[in-house]
Amino acid sequence: MKVLQDIWILNKSGIVMFNRVFNESISSQAFGAMMSALSTFADQLVDGGLSNFELNNKRFTIIKRYELMFVANSSKLFNQKKINRELERVSKKFFKLYTKKIEDYKGQIGAFTQFEEIIKDSLEDNPYKTSEESL
Repeated sequence: MKVLQDIWILNKSGIVMFNRVFNESISSQAFGAMMSALSTFADQLVDGGLSNFELNNKRFTIIKRYELMFVANSSKLFNQKKINRELERVSKKFFKLYTKKIEDYKGQIGAFTQFEEIIKDSLEDNPYKTSEESL
């Protein structure tokens, strides 16, 4: 089900290993650094850390698996459990396909670009397109 709008996969240092973003208002690496810092801060405040937060009409969902953080945004209209299930599914695919590549990752840009095609059933088509643009 296409419920995820944008997605980022970060390593424990906050480096973005993969992202698919339609309307990039800040660089992906700046976003990764901010998410890493926010997650570390939340871990210090509460056991279990941060799992989601909302900004305007978007909900950001975070899943941590092993040494990676999967962050996706979605419309607040979707049920949070549905978003969690879909992001969990995406994370499992990523580990299944790229376990060796993750272990050997040394910051190569574009190392996981083909992953977008693999998870296209989870990703909304351009959610930022205006109704005039879609005509």
